[in-house]
Order: sequence, then structure tokens, then C-alpha cells
Amino acid sequence: MKRKNLALVALLGLAAALSMAAREKEARDEYASRRARLLERVAGPVVLFAYGGQENVFPEATFWQEPNFYYLTGHDEPGAALLLIPQTEAAQTAGLPKEILFLPPRDLQRERWDGPRAGPEEAEARPQTGFEEVKPVSLLRSELERALEVFPRLYTLFPLAKPEYGPEGEASHAGRWLAWLRQATPLADFQDVRGSLGALRQVKSKSEQELLRVAIERSLEAHREAMRALRPGLHEYEIAALMEYSFARAGCERPGYGQIVGSGFNSTVLHYDSNRRQMPAGDVVVIDVGAECNGYSADITRTLPVSGKFTARQKEIYEIVLAAQNAAIAAVKPGMTMGRTGENSLYRIAYDYINTHGKDKQGEPLGKYFIHGLGHHIGLEVHDAGDGSRPLQPGMILTIEPGIYIPEENLGVRLEDIVLVTETGAVLLTASLPRTVEEVERFMAEARAGKK
Repeated sequence: MKRKNLALVALLGLAAALSMAAREKEARDEYASRRARLLERVAGPVVLFAYGGQENVFPEATFWQEPNFYYLTGHDEPGAALLLIPQTEAAQTAGLPKEILFLPPRDLQRERWDGPRAGPEEAEARPQTGFEEVKPVSLLRSELERALEVFPRLYTLFPLAKPEYGPEGEASHAGRWLAWLRQATPLADFQDVRGSLGALRQVKSKSEQELLRVAIERSLEAHREAMRALRPGLHEYEIAALMEYSFARAGCERPGYGQIVGSGFNSTVLHYDSNRRQMPAGDVVVIDVGAECNGYSADITRTLPVSGKFTARQKEIYEIVLAAQNAAIAAVKPGMTMGRTGENSLYRIAYDYINTHGKDKQGEPLGKYFIHGLGHHIGLEVHDAGDGSRPLQPGMILTIEPGIYIPEENLGVRLEDIVLVTETGAVLLTASLPRTVEEVERFMAEARAGKK
């Protein structure tokens, strides 16, 4: 019992240390460059808002920044706002600054609970944030009014259309602030800046690529830990917990999304996340787990045999999915798309392979069991911002994840790997993790023999 208590204390201490650790950030010049590039895409001021710290219902929850705000500022404290103003001749004549970071006043009593915060009056605020103009957030409205004397148009984030956000998205962060802006500046012509920001975020800078590589490598090691540990009789949650411990121990903040460890019938449920089932021999388990490190999230999936060896039918379906994935990865290059139609569609390559190889128990083609898209961009969000059907460009990082899900056979297989688009093709960033049937079975056998 004492050993268990000591282990629990150590784990809690690790969690506390990680929650207090600062993110590794990019150079301030990188954030400034993004702000400048965004201003080139708009015809008026841009205003964005940080999260306020109340988005999570748990008062002890760790604060996470709104991703668009973080992408432009690197600022990871609540309650801030950002105003960007194109430096037209009229703006310069009016003395409007190019950019202002607005910070809330310091609350010394609150800081006893949450730690020190940057304040707008602090001398260190400018060098710490990389902004020449740092002002109290109480001045935002007056600065907006000044800017709108020169510009009729104001850019901000419009809410996404999700049922949980209400009919007009009013329950979302973006919806609440858009409502405030319309009340504060009723004569402005409001434009959504989400598309422009998403287009910027889709092409990763060299420093973003390095941050993503860290998240990927730590996620890969978590998957290796799962392969080493997997045994009949374990519960799905034991594998999920082991993987989260693996990347938390390596310094990552949290899972990039709800962990999926689905065995048997659960392997056919795309977003299964209960992770409660005990796994018997003879099943496969789909493990879709990625770490978020320094704000950037990986997304990796493997399908493993619980007993360490695939059955003949499991192997057949697995190899069809793998071959479809290989065909799509081989075709990745600038100009291809992730859309479902068109002559440059990577999805079509994977789907056509699946639909022309293998049959279900009724002798029908397997295409109807590939029920989702081929993949998505990753970054500050696991399904990162931007137009998913946009032609690929060098610097984009995306997943390739075909799958076949046959509920009547309790058999689902998904393989998800991450590629970096280059000038001439792609680099497989997850290549070190076993992918073929032979590699998976060999790794698991060697792990059980104590060789891994």
C-alpha cells in the first residue's frame, strides 16, 4: 500500500509540474511575421480575443489559449485582446499603430492561486510579449472607435456552426465576442477572418514543423509502449492510461484529443472513447492516440492484434488498408487534394484500392466500409484550421488514415500516419513505428520475450 501511495504522489507531482511548466515557444519574430502576413490579406482592422479562463467548468483546470490568438501572439494568458491595423496612408496620418496587445489588469490576490501574470503597466510587458504597444484591455473599445474612423470594415472570428453553440453560435467564444463587437461598434461592416487565418495556419513554418516533430516522436513512443504492454485480459483504459503517462512523463501537456482504444466491435466505432472493455484474445484493437506538446498535437493510429498475432481475416483486411494508405502516401505532392472528388484526389486513390480488393461476407466490395475522409491537417488543433480541400503545398503536415469497419465481423482496421508535404513529394514522419503485419507481430513477439 505504501508503494502505491508513493507512486500516486509521484504521478500527481509530475502532473502538477507539467501544468506549471511554460510551453516552448517560437521566436517572437515568427509571431510578428504571421501578424504582418495576415494584414496583407485584409482591408481593415483585425480584432481577436484570448480565452477568458472560464471556458472550462472546472475552476482548477489548466488554462489553454484560443489557437488563432496563440498563433499570432504566442501569448498564453487569459483575458487578452489583439488589434491589428493595416498601415495605409490614412491610418498613418491618423497615428494608428500597426498592432496593440491589450492585457487585463493584474489581480494580485488571484495570482496567489494561478501564479504571476503580465500586466499592461509592467515595464517588462513589451519585451516579454514582443509588442511595442501594450495597453489595458479597458481601452480596447476606444481604440476600435479610433480605427473605425478610418476603416469601415472590421475583421474578427465568426462562430462555427455547431449545434452546441446555439442557432447563431452565440454560446461560443467567437459568438460572444462578435455580439459584443456589434454592440460596441454598430456601424462597422463585419467580416470573418477565419478563412485567412486558416490559410496561413495550414503551411507550417520550420519552427512549427520542429514542434510537431516533438509531439509526433513522443506519441510514437507512447504507441510503442502500448505494443509492448498489450495482452489478452487487459482493459482498454489500461492501455490509454499507459500511453498518456508515457507522453506526460516526456513533458507533453495533455492528449491532443479524446483517446480511442477500441477492441472487438468497438474497433468499428469511429469516435469510441469509453475505453472500458476488457480485451480478449482473438480481437483487434484500434488505438488512436496522440500527444499535445507545446500546443501542437500529433494524431496517430495503429490496429493491433490483442493476442500478438492477426487471424487470416484480420490480416487480409489490414493489408488492404495498408496498401491503400501506401498508395495515397506515394501520391502526396503539391497540387494533390484531400477532397473526395477530382483527378488530384488522394481520397479517391485510397478508396478505389479498397473497393477493388477484398469482399465482405456477402461478396460485396469493401468501399462502403471506408466511411470517413482520408485525413486532415494537424497543428495547434488536431483537426487544424483551413480549407481541407485546398491543393497541397510544401510545408503542410497532414494525416493519411484510411480504414475499413465491418460491424457484423467485429472488425475495424485503421492506420493513420503523418506526412510533411515537400517540393517534390512527402516525408513520412511516423515511419519508425511498425506498420506492416510482419513488423507489428515481430515487435509484439520480441516485447513479450523481453527483447524490446
